[in-house]
Amino acid sequence: PADAMTALDQAIRQTQSESPKLATRKASQNAIEVVAKVFPEVLGGSADLGHSNLTVWPDCQANTVTNPGGNYMHYGVREFAMCALMNGVALHGGFLPFGGTFLIFMEYARNAVRMAALMKQRVIYVFTHDSIGLGEDGPTHQPIEQLASLRATPGLETWRPCDTTETFVAWKEAVAYQGPTALALSRQGLANQPRDDQQLADIARGGYVLKPETGALDLIMITTGSEVELAVAAADILGSGVRVVSMPSTSRFDQQDASYRESVLPSACAKRLAIEAGHPDGWYKYVGLQGAVIGMHTFGESGPGGEVMKHFGFTVDHVVESAKAL
Repeated sequence: PADAMTALDQAIRQTQSESPKLATRKASQNAIEVVAKVFPEVLGGSADLGHSNLTVWPDCQANTVTNPGGNYMHYGVREFAMCALMNGVALHGGFLPFGGTFLIFMEYARNAVRMAALMKQRVIYVFTHDSIGLGEDGPTHQPIEQLASLRATPGLETWRPCDTTETFVAWKEAVAYQGPTALALSRQGLANQPRDDQQLADIARGGYVLKPETGALDLIMITTGSEVELAVAAADILGSGVRVVSMPSTSRFDQQDASYRESVLPSACAKRLAIEAGHPDGWYKYVGLQGAVIGMHTFGESGPGGEVMKHFGFTVDHVVESAKAL
């Protein structure tokens, strides 16, 4: 409904002007509260991780034998069953289902996620703890190749927002999309980035210039999620010729017309550096043969999130060093 989208647009503008530093999983919870108010057909849930995924909201009610009208499903530790049931709910019609778990556990649900894409069903996956930044749970819980797998799935839109505002935009696009959407969300707090009105509008295009160069363009850094902060800080050190592109949804960006894509990633600038705490392969189509990627080539390690990120080179100093090496 038009009034629902208007309400989401208002919430997006409000987050841009007011949002504090938040984990994008918390930003998602705030977005869910707005979505649930304007889309009464929402049926939420989680695979036994609702208070960690932050998929619960103040007005949700558990769907139980005694309360069959409840709008929140406690699926238990059943990721595949959760996603398969969401497919059935979507096929039935009349509902907007979403379900949450850690990003790593999409592996248990993989076939149901693929079937949602194949069937073009409108379901939303809230995948939190989206990188090695989750910390102490270690490599069994730290996703590496999962984002690449999701992005490679035809018809599945994957968003990895860098802050509260991008998270709200991702939710708006997810409810509008006539197909499945995966949201990859951080455990750690992320600062909201400054934007003008055009940048705010361009988030929905999947990739946009977050921090423009102020001199002759010499280097483009392309990044997503929690690594956007690193790129912005590194750009301040590297100087006036550096552009930072936030690309929360590669599939959405790839759907834009050639002129827009050229305006964001001009072909005349071959020095490009992609930064994401995940498998690097998908980024080479953007950085080219002369570019580089700071990504994950191994499984993670157990330790405090910040220390793990530092161990694998996700620091401002390493970004600056890698950029200078191009």
